[in-house]
Amino acid sequence: MGLSSIFCIVRWLAVYFSKGVIALDLGRVCNGFGIGLISYTVCSQTSSQTGNVIDAMLFVRLIKELIGADFFAEIAPKTLRGALTTLNQLMIVTGISVTFIVGTLVSWRTLAAIGILPCFLLLVGLFIVPESPRWLAKVGRKKEFEFALRRFRGKDADISEEAAEIQEYIETIQDLPRVRVLDLLERRYLLSVTVGVGLMVFQQFGGINGINFYATNIFKSAGFPSNIGTIIFARIQLPFTFLGAILSDRVGRRPLLFFSASGMLIGCILLATCFYMKVHDSSSGFVAILALTGILTYIGTYSVGMGGVPWVMVSEIFPINVKGTAGSLVTLVNWFGSWAVSFTFNFLMSWSSCDWLFFSY
Repeated sequence: MGLSSIFCIVRWLAVYFSKGVIALDLGRVCNGFGIGLISYTVCSQTSSQTGNVIDAMLFVRLIKELIGADFFAEIAPKTLRGALTTLNQLMIVTGISVTFIVGTLVSWRTLAAIGILPCFLLLVGLFIVPESPRWLAKVGRKKEFEFALRRFRGKDADISEEAAEIQEYIETIQDLPRVRVLDLLERRYLLSVTVGVGLMVFQQFGGINGINFYATNIFKSAGFPSNIGTIIFARIQLPFTFLGAILSDRVGRRPLLFFSASGMLIGCILLATCFYMKVHDSSSGFVAILALTGILTYIGTYSVGMGGVPWVMVSEIFPINVKGTAGSLVTLVNWFGSWAVSFTFNFLMSWSSCDWLFFSY
């Protein structure tokens, strides 16, 4: 996490002081390394929901295999693990929303300067945060493991039972056979892998990052005031993400995915219809409202289900000894899809009519 903070600080400095594309590209590459590291280290189940880094180097996403990963999952008590994971996602969405809103009020250089602050605070804060107890136990540093666990649970807490559970879990993991990527093609894993990979394909190739990154351009093309549209777009994600977190355990994963995918379908149809009408010289006012309705329907329903539920399902459908390898595979698929959609969206908007683009999504 400290290394990630340094990468991100270098990123913002490179962007802020840039005089041309080379410095901007350097900043984006540093951002890819930094966010790729920290998103998997802090909480891999939610990192890809934001799609916030289109240039993250793919091998960095596999860093979990090297560092033991998921800081939230490792430091949280069992009773709070789900809540902390949800809190992490809410903070991500909040950060994106705040950035969208602030970005409409200040220049991009000022926004880059503001971005340095949280990175610096994280770097300083890490000096007082203990190492993950589970990681310490995994590498055999028993005294440091107990000290770190007590720091997280409180000096008067009885940690003996939890410490024993952690040690037993680590021993169980070490005794299980290691699974390679080719082993995932075995019949016993095939259904789980197909579901996991399929969810990531549909999550990304439904066009989320194209709409997310180019919302301002879409509003402009549709004739809706881009600043107003962007602020509304940013603010709607937070309550819907919170709603999805509440409903996920109450109504089940599949019903939430049905609802979310249906809403995304309706949103894409509304957007496609909007640009089809614009091409045929329909009322500009109605077209603009239709575009706003389509984008809000899309992003709202995406936030409820398709944003987070696939990651929850991926964490639940694989056997314990397969999670690491399978998780790396589905994450690779997810980030490849994120890159592909982000890279092609602007070209497709320029080269073809937008109605065709949104109908394809």
